Amino acid sequence: MQTVIDQLQRQVSIPAVPKRIISLVPSQTELLAYLGLEEEVVGITKFCVHPADWLNRKTIVGGTKQLNLDVIEELKPDLIIANKEENRQEDITFLAQQYPVWVSDVVTKEDALSMIKMLGEITDTLSKAIDLAGKIEQVFLSIKSFEGQSVLYLIWHKPWMSAGQHTFINSMLKLAGFHNTITSDRYPVLQDQDILHLHPTLILLSSEPYPFKEKHRQALQEILPSAKIIFVDGEMFSWYGSRLLHFPEYLSLLTEQLKS
Repeated sequence: MQTVIDQLQRQVSIPAVPKRIISLVPSQTELLAYLGLEEEVVGITKFCVHPADWLNRKTIVGGTKQLNLDVIEELKPDLIIANKEENRQEDITFLAQQYPVWVSDVVTKEDALSMIKMLGEITDTLSKAIDLAGKIEQVFLSIKSFEGQSVLYLIWHKPWMSAGQHTFINSMLKLAGFHNTITSDRYPVLQDQDILHLHPTLILLSSEPYPFKEKHRQALQEILPSAKIIFVDGEMFSWYGSRLLHFPEYLSLLTEQLKS
C-alpha cells in the first residue's frame, strides 16, 4: 500500500499499483486512456465519451452526479478517481468510507498539469504523464491571443448560466486572451437585462452541458444585435486532461471562424 495526497489535501491509502480503477470524471477518463490504462480502468460514467469505444467495453456506473452505488460495489475498485466540482460531496464521502477515493480540484492549467502528474505517479505511468505535461506546456506557447476581446461564455439556458471567475473555463478564456465580462465567481444565473448590461462583443455557446441550438443564438442576437454569437466545443474549454493538447489548435480554428 501507499499513502498519497489528493488535490483536496486528503490522505488516501491505495495499492502500490491500482488494478481496478473507476473514473467518475470524463476528462480524467480520457487521460487514463492516454496513459495506457486500458486494462486497469473497469468503470466509467455515461458521460465518459472519450475514448468512444470504452462506453461499450467498460461498466457504466451512472452519471457524474447520479452514481449507481450497487454497480460500483460489484466492481470492487481499488481506486476511484473523482472531482470536487463534477461529483457530489455526499457521494465522495460515502464511497471514501469503503474505497480509496482520490479527488482532483482543477481551476487553472497549473492545477491540471499537477493532476496529470499526480495520477501518473499513483497509476505507475509517471513517465508518460510527465511527457504529456511537457507537451501541453510546449503547445500552449503557440497560443495566439484574442487580445482582450470581451466575452460571455454561456453553459445553460432557462435560466441563462455563465462561467465566471474561479472556474477552469475562466482560466482557459484568460489563456486565450479573452476578457471575461463575468466578474462574480463560479456559474452565475443571468437575466436578459444582465446580458444587455454586460454588453460583450462575443458570446460563446458551449456544446456542454447544455445543447444550445440556433434558436438560442437568435434569442441572444435579439438581446445584443451587435454581438458576435458562435457555438464552441465545450470540451476544449472545460476538459482538463490530455485534451489540453488540442486547445491551441482549436483556438486557431476559432480565429478563422470569427473572421467569417
